[in-house]
Amino acid sequence: MQSQQSQSSLAIETERVFHVQDTGYYYGSNLAVRGVNLEIPGNKITAFIGPSGCGKSTVLRCFNRLNDLIPSAHIKGRITYRGVDIYDKRVDPIELRRRIGMVFQKPNPFPKSIYDNIAFGARINGYQGDMDELIERSLKGAALWEEVKDKLQDSGLSLSGGQQQRLCIARAIAIEPEVILMDEPCSALDPISTLKIEELMHELKENYTIIIVTHNMQQASRVSDKTAFFNAEATEKGGKVGYLVEVDDTQKIFSNPQQEQTRDYVSGRFG
Repeated sequence: MQSQQSQSSLAIETERVFHVQDTGYYYGSNLAVRGVNLEIPGNKITAFIGPSGCGKSTVLRCFNRLNDLIPSAHIKGRITYRGVDIYDKRVDPIELRRRIGMVFQKPNPFPKSIYDNIAFGARINGYQGDMDELIERSLKGAALWEEVKDKLQDSGLSLSGGQQQRLCIARAIAIEPEVILMDEPCSALDPISTLKIEELMHELKENYTIIIVTHNMQQASRVSDKTAFFNAEATEKGGKVGYLVEVDDTQKIFSNPQQEQTRDYVSGRFG
């Protein structure tokens, strides 16, 4: 966020971190997601659920403008982060991504040491503090310190899949974001590693706002405070367009949803 006015205004809203207003997303002339209206509360876990192709990941990537990297992709509508329109021309996407970290579906450690994986982003962002302390704090924050503290110079690629994903979470924490986006972070992991990531998410929400995309209904019901259900409908051109059906407290979505579509999905009747 380049202007001082934009930076100061980021602290205005604390309860509602994101506000999505009548937002649609296009790839070229093809509408991928239409008419999304959504609020994301602070220090909570919000889960996006729905069948494949309904736009969950597309909407997730709008929050830190990763979709900007796709040629011809563009947004219509408005998304504010703490009251600031993140698609305003004065907003610096790189600074936005520093505040809003991302953990991807498959663990993607850099081909560097465990230490340098975490230090990388901090160095780029000009971190002036004690790097050793930052590494330890980040690894502890990702519940990985005790497992790797004696092998920080080993390659991050030498870790197990679950450890690699926690290393990626530690790397995201190290740049001191306010929000962590997670795109199916457990889909490539075994059940024990998945449980560790879920336990970690509960700890992280004390300090971060978390948005997670998941196909796992049990996971959404276990970890999230709020759940947004997306669905898709066929278009005349033979494609699909996604849309938000409803969003509510997770307990209500899974026990007493407002919409029949949601009830059918969470009960396993389709999807």
